[in-house]
Amino acid sequence: MAQYNKIVSFLYTSLVLLSGLFLLVYSPDLMHMVVIWAVLLAAIFWLLIVPVLLAFSLQVNNPVLIGLLGLITIVPFGLSMIALREINPSLLIVFAMTVWIADSAAYFAGKRFGKHKLAPSISPGKTFEGVLGAWVAVTTYAILLCYITHQSYMFVLVFWGVMILSIMGDLFESLVKRQAGVKDSSSLLPGHGGVLDRIDGLTSTLPLVMFLITMPIYYNLYLYVKAVIFHG
Repeated sequence: MAQYNKIVSFLYTSLVLLSGLFLLVYSPDLMHMVVIWAVLLAAIFWLLIVPVLLAFSLQVNNPVLIGLLGLITIVPFGLSMIALREINPSLLIVFAMTVWIADSAAYFAGKRFGKHKLAPSISPGKTFEGVLGAWVAVTTYAILLCYITHQSYMFVLVFWGVMILSIMGDLFESLVKRQAGVKDSSSLLPGHGGVLDRIDGLTSTLPLVMFLITMPIYYNLYLYVKAVIFHG
């Protein structure tokens, strides 16, 4: 969608791939730090920057900027997916299913009852009725999980946050596609809008789930920095 030529695309993807392999093989400790900072960057991006881009439908036409946005979208998502699997594979499945349930429920509810457009200038197919359908489905799923696992029903709020983030991920990808003037994010999955269309909701949710899990690390880092600044 950045419309790079084949040479630039090859160099871009090769650099990202080789950097990841180098960190994974030769510096696992550094890779751990990369995950921590990538997740923090993704949290700032999805919670502060993307809402502004969506609210004002800001133009993102610079190829370099789109390339950077691609890194922020894909890299923290991939690292978070691996980290969540290492923590507990069930955790990854639970939140991935939340996104899939929200996406499916929004589609069918919007198809059947959709009348009021959610963001017509970004994604004409999204409706408030679809969002309501997603909310009902995710709430039901979350309540059942809390009941089965004997967790506090306050965790339902986390699933609501995941649902909202998944919608933001979907809208952000639609915004970039519309501004790039393309219908599909790639040609790898013909008829499905490309690979990014299949994972757009996960790109915004998994890094934020990982951010919540690693919150104590960031808090301890804050305390350390505060101590250094004020106490030398």
